[in-house]
Amino acid sequence: MLLPASTSRCALWILLASLCSVSGGLLIAEETAPPAAVSPNHAEEMKAGLALFKASVGQTLTASCLNCHGGESVKADFDLSTREKLLASGYVEPGDSAESYLMGLLRHDVEPHMPLRADKLSDEAIAAVAKWIDLGAPYDKPLAGGETPAEDKGGKASDFWSLQPLATIAPPAASSAWVKSPIDQFVFEKLNAQGITPNAKADRRTLIRRAYFDLIGLPPTPEEVAAFVADEDPLAYDKLVDRLLASPQYGERWARHWMDVARFAESFGYEQDTDRPHAYHYRDFLIQAFNDDLPYDKFVAWQLAGDEIDPKNPLAQMATGFLGAGAFPTQLTEAEFEPARYDELDDIVATTGTAFLGLTIGCARCHDHKFDPISSSDYYRMASTFTTTIRSLAEIDVPTDAEEKPVTVQVNTEGGKKIPHLADGRGFPHFYTSTHYLTRGDVAQKGEVAEFGFPTVLTHGRQHDYWEADEIPSESALSYRRTALANWITDTDAGAGGLLARVIVNRLWHHHFGRGIVSTPSDFGVQGDAPSHPELLEWLAVDLVHNGWQLKRMHKQIMTSQTYMQSTAATPEQLAADPKNTLLWRHSPRRLEAEAVRDAMLSVSGQLDPKMFGPGTLNEGMKRRSIYFFIKRSKLIPTMMLFDWPEHLVSIGSRSETTTAPQALSIMNSPHTRSYAESFAASLPSGSVEERIAAAYQKAVQRNPTEQELKTAVAFVAAQTERDGAGGEKGALVDLCQALFGLNEFIYID
Repeated sequence: MLLPASTSRCALWILLASLCSVSGGLLIAEETAPPAAVSPNHAEEMKAGLALFKASVGQTLTASCLNCHGGESVKADFDLSTREKLLASGYVEPGDSAESYLMGLLRHDVEPHMPLRADKLSDEAIAAVAKWIDLGAPYDKPLAGGETPAEDKGGKASDFWSLQPLATIAPPAASSAWVKSPIDQFVFEKLNAQGITPNAKADRRTLIRRAYFDLIGLPPTPEEVAAFVADEDPLAYDKLVDRLLASPQYGERWARHWMDVARFAESFGYEQDTDRPHAYHYRDFLIQAFNDDLPYDKFVAWQLAGDEIDPKNPLAQMATGFLGAGAFPTQLTEAEFEPARYDELDDIVATTGTAFLGLTIGCARCHDHKFDPISSSDYYRMASTFTTTIRSLAEIDVPTDAEEKPVTVQVNTEGGKKIPHLADGRGFPHFYTSTHYLTRGDVAQKGEVAEFGFPTVLTHGRQHDYWEADEIPSESALSYRRTALANWITDTDAGAGGLLARVIVNRLWHHHFGRGIVSTPSDFGVQGDAPSHPELLEWLAVDLVHNGWQLKRMHKQIMTSQTYMQSTAATPEQLAADPKNTLLWRHSPRRLEAEAVRDAMLSVSGQLDPKMFGPGTLNEGMKRRSIYFFIKRSKLIPTMMLFDWPEHLVSIGSRSETTTAPQALSIMNSPHTRSYAESFAASLPSGSVEERIAAAYQKAVQRNPTEQELKTAVAFVAAQTERDGAGGEKGALVDLCQALFGLNEFIYID
């Protein structure tokens, strides 16, 4: 339990000082070394190096390194197939082996030790490589001939599991009373194979608290807990889940998860960080879309091309705010106009790739993707989809308070009213009529114009016109390229729809369990983690598609499984067999996000303002849910940042989860927390001190205090009352309520 706010804070200053001393001081920028001088014997050294390469080094590199670094694949951005690519990688400083990163890897001075998953090279071989580098690292011929873009490397890369069409998989047979659903069948099979016994179902108090926070991000009231615990209906839990999914607060909870993925903010970023006062409509679209259970394929399509697909629907237009949610500079010189536009296209392509497909398509801007079968050509074809798409302002009739009225909304479209830019007076064009291939991603090295299209590995031999709209209105300013993109990305037969389904069911699983079946929710490529339960992931994706892409149904499918309803108990045997709970033998406890921590305090204190939608605010003292904070990139809410609020610059699939002293200090010292505690204490029913303490525990953590907790709390209230003198019991109860906010149990889900 944390100390009450009125306790002396000297110890906290000592703690802060000790933390500062642990930090190790300031980081000093490394001095840039001057370029090495050319040796007067350069020609002789290169000749000797060439002889050494022919005699041994070339064979060593070919046998031990080339397979991963320039042969069948190019990993870690290190290609040694030619001397030019070797030097471009930065791993080697010709003439100076001591400064060459490659030598540290080979000598096992730094990780990862190379060759990977093989014996260390002999001392003689390492010494020969070092001498060869000192002699200038010359080649007599390439170790591998010709260019090998990822899309042409044969079947290996394109056969990667996540890039395949969806496959129907039957749940395995499982003869166990523990199994209650198809999800349990997949999970139990793996647990049984490892000899691990899964946990029994959690108690009802734990289940209702878990379900409330997962679906609406708020705690249940003591009355709701009591009613659920006492309900003898066998379907009581199923009905609870249905009720929470139908709650308006469900949309607020799950829209906030998607805002991380969409890198949503309401300012442009960079030094000036100008506000985007009409961007909040995208957030409102998300809330409404989740509450309406908008089919996920339509949810995606609208964010890419809602203005083209359903131009008369306000929500469809608001959805296109996804494309323009990234940062963009508002002060540009003429020389920066075109590079800034290509950077903007890069932000859209990269976010579209990671958010919907879990693919790092943006890595192919400067060169073919080093790990996944995505070529630089794929990247520029996809970028050209958005060639003329820009942030615009539109007057849309949005339903407000039972009536429709025109509202200014930030959308992304073609031919619309441009959002003013400070460089408009100097001819800033906002977009260019063509997107060119760029060598190394450099605007100064333009190639030919890129025709729009999609990553070849996910088109199954079809051209982009396969997904084009059947009818395109004549004389329209809209390109309808984005409609083709939306059709392709949701096509489960010939397009990327299979991967789209896998990624979203994994995101749902991630937020329900704290870890996805693929633990890298925004990277389903070669560098991402392999799925812990690949057959289960496939089954879930197929189930989603076959049932109309309905996310609420998928939530219930997951939450009514025995796997989800397990207790958090852990035995030494279970921990020894699977310490990270990868096989799901229990429900792992996890901390609430920043929004849910603050919203729970507001809810428990009775101060929560339920008003939905509309502009946000930077006022940290507001009483609405945290999703309604105005997200200004240069002025993020301090207490939210303490609990790992994202910086809203790039798409985030999984938030960090830190435990730091300032988190506890903010609960102890924040005037906002103190005001919540005061309101919390004032809401306690009249009665004895013991009764009021019990009521405080029930509101805060949905249970009665243990005998020892009650005894300790009574003594604490008595001591605080005596210290404060006459009328001090009121302040003592406030101190107690503030201390309850600091319990681990308050901010963790069991």
